[in-house]
Amino acid sequence: MEKKAESLERAKRAAGYQAADMIEDGMVVGLGTGSTVYFTIERLSERVRDGLTITGIPTSFQTAVRARAANIPLTTLDENPVIDIAVDGADEVDPKLRLIKGRGAAHLREKCVAAAAKRFLVVVDEKKLVEQLGAAPVPVEVLPFAVMPVLAQLRRLGCEPVIREGVKKDGPVITDNGNFVVDCTFPAIAHPERLEEALDGIPGVIGSGLFCGLVARTTVIVGSAKKVNILSSADIIA
Repeated sequence: MEKKAESLERAKRAAGYQAADMIEDGMVVGLGTGSTVYFTIERLSERVRDGLTITGIPTSFQTAVRARAANIPLTTLDENPVIDIAVDGADEVDPKLRLIKGRGAAHLREKCVAAAAKRFLVVVDEKKLVEQLGAAPVPVEVLPFAVMPVLAQLRRLGCEPVIREGVKKDGPVITDNGNFVVDCTFPAIAHPERLEEALDGIPGVIGSGLFCGLVARTTVIVGSAKKVNILSSADIIA
């Protein structure tokens, strides 16, 4: 078990470090949330000490804390509505580079930052590559005021929705935006783009963890214990 955990950590570090080494001096960088992006920030900290000048836009309170500890200056989308690059993780990546994200409940801000970026780097270990999206639940950020009618409409889409509960906290998870997260388990997701559109069309849904519209600017960095593979839209077979 320890060897598997060590192998997974090496894979995540390899992907995270590769992404950090693709950041160029002077860039505004979107900083995602999660364990693999943690290694990106770790490597960026080393590069900042060596003279790299960048500015980061964190997608969560946790990432902001980590970035400050790494001496990465921070900014906002207000100041930089178009940014150079964003780095983030994913829960699943399919062969067309469509994603499910949101295990860390930061997917709404992550999507905003990724959409503002000219290039989107997704750092994952090889276990996150899947033939079809849907093994992982699709997180949906929901306005608390509307959660009950939203749950009813989510069921009509064919999923089993569950309000995410806190750990070491009674009650639901509250996002950095003050909303609930509903995890939606589907039997299968045959048409991710249609599902993303349907989810976004429900009043009270603020955003889902399906990322289907950013494929053209997405590069997936896949780490393993021995090597790193880089996939882009040019590798997609229609």
